[in-house]
Amino acid sequence: MKVCLLADNQFITSEGVSSILKDTGVETILRVETAGELQEKLGKYPEALVVLDYTLFDFVSMQQMLNLKIAAKASCWLLFSDELSEHFLRYVLICEPTISVVMKQDSQKEIRNALHNVVNNIPYICDSARQILNDRPVTDVVPANLTASEKMILHEIAMGKTTKEIAYEKNLSFHTVNSHRKNIFRKLEVNNLHDAIRYAIRAGIFDVAEYYI
Repeated sequence: MKVCLLADNQFITSEGVSSILKDTGVETILRVETAGELQEKLGKYPEALVVLDYTLFDFVSMQQMLNLKIAAKASCWLLFSDELSEHFLRYVLICEPTISVVMKQDSQKEIRNALHNVVNNIPYICDSARQILNDRPVTDVVPANLTASEKMILHEIAMGKTTKEIAYEKNLSFHTVNSHRKNIFRKLEVNNLHDAIRYAIRAGIFDVAEYYI
C-alpha cells in the first residue's frame, strides 16, 4: 500500500496535490500539520511518500528536516514550495540527493511529472530549481538604504533560513523579523526571495563562499 504524508498547511495546495496523487496509484493520503506529527507518521509508515512545503512547516532548521529523512531511509520526499534559496537547495541536495524538488509556480505538467516520479521512487528536480542552482549574479548594483539590522536579516535569508529560524536563532519575535523582511523587499524593489539574495551577493552582504563552509 502506497501512503503519502502530505505536509502542506495550505488547504488549496493540499487539495490539488491530493487530486493528482489519486491518479498515480497512491492509496492513502494522510495530512500532517507539524514536524512532530510527521515524525510519528514516518515511524508508522517508513516507506511513505512525503510531500512537504518546508517554508510553511514548523521545522527549526534544515538539519531537523534532514534528520527525519535520514531516519526514514526508505521514504521518498518531494519538496513543494513557493521559493527555496540556492543555499537551501545546494545543502539539502548534497546531503540527500534522493530528495526531489518542484515549485508551486511551475506548470501543471511539471508538477504532475514530479509527483509521478516520486511515486515511482525516481528523484526529480524541476527546471526552475535548476535555474536557481545555475544562476550567477551580475556585478553591478545600486546600494539600497538598508539598516544594520536589515542587512543582518538579509544575510540570514541568503543563508537559506526561514523567518521562524531567524527569529529563533537571533532571539527576535517572528513579527520583528517579518517586518524587517518586508522593509528589505520594499527598499530593494523586489518581490521574491531569489532577487533579494542576488542583491545580497552583489552588494557584498553575503559571500557565495559561505555556501560551502
